[in-house]
Amino acid sequence: MNGNTNWDRSLDLLEVHCQGEIGKVIVGGAPEIPGATMLDKMNHINNVDDSLRRFVTFEPRASVAMSVNLLVAPTRPDADAGFIVFQADRAHPMSGSNCICVVTALLESGRVTMQEPETIVRLDTPAGLIVARAACRDGRCLSVSLDNVPSFAEALDREIETPRWGRIRVDIAFGGVYYGIVDVDQVGSKIEPANARYLAEAGIELKSLLAEQVTVKHPVLTGVDEIAYVMFRGQEPDGAVRTCTTLPPGRVDRSPCGTGSSANLATLYARGKVAVGDRRTSRSIIGGEFVAEAIGVTEVGGRPAVLPRITGRGWIYGREQLRMSQDDPFKNGFALSDSWGPQVDMLG
Repeated sequence: MNGNTNWDRSLDLLEVHCQGEIGKVIVGGAPEIPGATMLDKMNHINNVDDSLRRFVTFEPRASVAMSVNLLVAPTRPDADAGFIVFQADRAHPMSGSNCICVVTALLESGRVTMQEPETIVRLDTPAGLIVARAACRDGRCLSVSLDNVPSFAEALDREIETPRWGRIRVDIAFGGVYYGIVDVDQVGSKIEPANARYLAEAGIELKSLLAEQVTVKHPVLTGVDEIAYVMFRGQEPDGAVRTCTTLPPGRVDRSPCGTGSSANLATLYARGKVAVGDRRTSRSIIGGEFVAEAIGVTEVGGRPAVLPRITGRGWIYGREQLRMSQDDPFKNGFALSDSWGPQVDMLG
């Protein structure tokens, strides 16, 4: 298809999901992104030119319930590959489910040589170096364990005022991005599939309120200065943590959320409920599971931090080629509130 002269140029993607959360991977055709580091490249996309992100994350080429990952040559010598997470609101520094999708794509497509029974893949991300250990057999990636960036609690039980639910308590924590973590019973709900729309809209409302009432600024990573997501949290009878991360403009994460599970692990560590070597299961709204393990401790800008290891699995389910044509009337994409939710205007 690329040989057809009517095609200006095209993007090649692998279609991947992690526990039901779609994280497509651009493996060819993308333009060069300026920047000396992966963080510089992410900030260029967010602040200078976001045309590629909009092209692949908005309709008619995309839908609300997905992310797209841009594979980039690493900017540091100790990494095998680099990637940046594209979502409908902006480019983000890190995502656990997307990282698992990227590792699965790299190994099963042969872009990084697979070693059985385990392959170590080092990934350059805007949040820092991520070391992934993939369990491999018969050419397949059976699971991926991510050694995530240092994660820390910024504030525990921070009270905010809300018009709908009165005063509620929120844990503010960093797990690759900043989270506001809310015990779900405070919004009068449970983390169940039937409540997905309610939780999505509640989470976006709380994100807006947090932006007004709470200020965050990562002590090391320039430009990481917003609470990206609200994650609802519940307790399961078997001790697992039920998670429901809400993403702009109004949807819920289908996976148990790797960065959110890391942020929650940081709150447990800050409360003295987790020590090095302890594991916790994170279970998603549709029942998918990650394991979050505390593998060490450190500090970030004087804050005590935990080193999380997140284990989950991804599946490649297809391939896709997107034509990039200058005469496409919708090359910048669009989003409508019938499927994207009433807060679609927040995407700009």
